[in-house]
Amino acid sequence: MPHGLPRKIRIAFILQVVMASLAIVIAFFAVGTLFKYSFVRSSLQEEASHFWELRESSPTQRPPNTYALRAYLVEPGQSAEGVPAHLRKLEPGFHELRAEGQMVWVDRRPEGTLYVALLREHSERLAWWFAVLPAMFTLLAIYGATWLTYKSSKRLVSPVAWLARQVSRWDPRKPDIAALAPDRLPADMQGEARQLAGALHALGERVEAQLTRERNFTRDASHELRTPLTVIRVASDMALADEALEPRLARSLRRIQRAGRDMEAVVDAFLILAREPDVVPQSEWFDVCDVVHEEAVKARTLLGDKPVELQVACEGAPRIYAPPRVLHVVLGNLLRNACSYTDRGLVEVTVHEGLVQVRDTGIGMSAEALARAFEPFYRARPEYPVGTGLGLSIVRRLCERFGWSIELESTLDSGTTARIRFSPIGQDPDDGVLRPQGEAEQPQG
Repeated sequence: MPHGLPRKIRIAFILQVVMASLAIVIAFFAVGTLFKYSFVRSSLQEEASHFWELRESSPTQRPPNTYALRAYLVEPGQSAEGVPAHLRKLEPGFHELRAEGQMVWVDRRPEGTLYVALLREHSERLAWWFAVLPAMFTLLAIYGATWLTYKSSKRLVSPVAWLARQVSRWDPRKPDIAALAPDRLPADMQGEARQLAGALHALGERVEAQLTRERNFTRDASHELRTPLTVIRVASDMALADEALEPRLARSLRRIQRAGRDMEAVVDAFLILAREPDVVPQSEWFDVCDVVHEEAVKARTLLGDKPVELQVACEGAPRIYAPPRVLHVVLGNLLRNACSYTDRGLVEVTVHEGLVQVRDTGIGMSAEALARAFEPFYRARPEYPVGTGLGLSIVRRLCERFGWSIELESTLDSGTTARIRFSPIGQDPDDGVLRPQGEAEQPQG
């Protein structure tokens, strides 16, 4: 995990150490500067005041003269030849003479002028003991405390990091939850981390059970739903073969046949949606125009006596590789909507290369209804007792499953236009390689 919790904690502690180091270095320079220009200056000034006090009690008192400190006194009317040349021209106050390696305090009084000079290397030595060394010890202490805190924090979050690694390796189709079993957890995983591991293990078991139920359902439904539909279709075929069958019964049997085929197509479509995306459904090459004509025949029965004309125009002959029943479901839903919501005028289906368009002159939809048209159970005109509002939702899911795109354009009281866009390129049955069937386009309506 390149951006995991241990890495974030490590970065946080590194930043903390860097910032603390910068703060200590800045403090070191600040303390050194204050030591040089405050402590040394105050010491030299106090040394001069102390000398003048001693001078009042003992006029013969000589200026201090030690290894690190030199003092020179020039009394009124006395020559300054005894004072080094670089000190003679200094004005009263504090001076740092880098070239001569001295720090000087000049104190001028009526009793004379006192020059107190401290060796610069002595002041630097004092700064080392009183500024640099304490700063180094403080920095080392911060480093040590930070390291111990980091090790402790790393030890605390290591169970969570271990859990994250285990979960990241799960295959969503078959999560490996055995490593999170209570008896297989590391010994250092206690407290909240063990509770979290138990919750993840229970969640994994539920997900695994849910996936198993889903696979069993799709397998069983594929068999159990198709079997009675096949019986209905075969029985209706045999009944229609009777030449003495009355026309009224023949019409009913043909309706049963059509309903059975529609149900088979819907079952296939639902099972495709229920299966995992990487499961390639059984497909074949087919002509789009053939499917359009079949669905148009079914849709004409929905018009009844309404003054509506249903027209089909094949201006291209596209072929696609997909389950034909999926396109039957998609077109069937669009045509049912067009016929149900059109009371007069025209329902027109046009086929181009890579495009099927269904246009009607029905009641249309407002902009708000058009934006929600693909929502499950949404119905733009509830007063029309047609459908449950699931048709367009199913259409969009099926189109997304096969890489097609569905577009809607509609104007209230003027009609609706639906377009299915796909590519005629699919899977070559000879090489068994699945190729993209279409580039999903965003709806234009």
